[in-house]
Amino acid sequence: MAETKIFFHSNLRFLRERKRLSQEEMAQLIGLTRIKLQALESGRTRNPTALDLINFSGFFKISIDSLLKTDLTRLSELQIRELEAGNDVFMTGSKIRILAISTDKENRENVEYVPVKAKAGYRTGFTDPEFIASLPKFNLPTLPKHGSFRTFPISGDSMFPVPDKSEVTGSYVENWKDLKPDTVCILILNGTDDFVFKQVTIQADGRFLLKSFNKLYEPYIVEAAEVLEIWEFQMLHTRELPEPMTDVQELKRMFYELKEEIQHNYKF
Repeated sequence: MAETKIFFHSNLRFLRERKRLSQEEMAQLIGLTRIKLQALESGRTRNPTALDLINFSGFFKISIDSLLKTDLTRLSELQIRELEAGNDVFMTGSKIRILAISTDKENRENVEYVPVKAKAGYRTGFTDPEFIASLPKFNLPTLPKHGSFRTFPISGDSMFPVPDKSEVTGSYVENWKDLKPDTVCILILNGTDDFVFKQVTIQADGRFLLKSFNKLYEPYIVEAAEVLEIWEFQMLHTRELPEPMTDVQELKRMFYELKEEIQHNYKF
């Protein structure tokens, strides 16, 4: 079974309690019955009307997009005030997108596995519940109990000593601003069918600095608008043992470090 995460119901209760209003008080202010408001907050009314969405959006000064797609409970007070001021977090790099997931018979989230053959279709199908439901699924008991997880194949030697053609399980990053500098992540980028496995740092200008473990690869910058999804590293799956660094690779590494030291100590 596939579904899409919508946060409207929990957001409604969160915003009401943030204003310190009872359900009765809130219902009177918005022009609803307390029973209908209670049904909306509990999720018993799964599809609010367009008029309800407009009314709640106007009352809380939060866009309908954010009411539906953003887990407001995970935002700081400053970020919520930015939303109320019209500075939508979807435009500032903390974009919390709709995540399509699949669940088992007990309504627990699966870990979806994206095989190599599905790489090309993932960039266009990652928001499609039917595409996600078509992916292989499994469960890993050692993963954290909370969160959404997905496993991706990676390729290349830019993250050496992580072996080429390893598979990486990551946890879905809802708020990009929560990432600490040099967090190891899988990124889904617009315009490429490959998955990028890098150390990620969000710069002050909102752009992403991507670095490899392998010092032979230069860091590079990616615009936030190019990032579709981010999955923080949780587990590595490989059939190969990490290879020791060869003499040539060691010499290249030493040369690179010497180059960095010279550039740091002598400004040309």
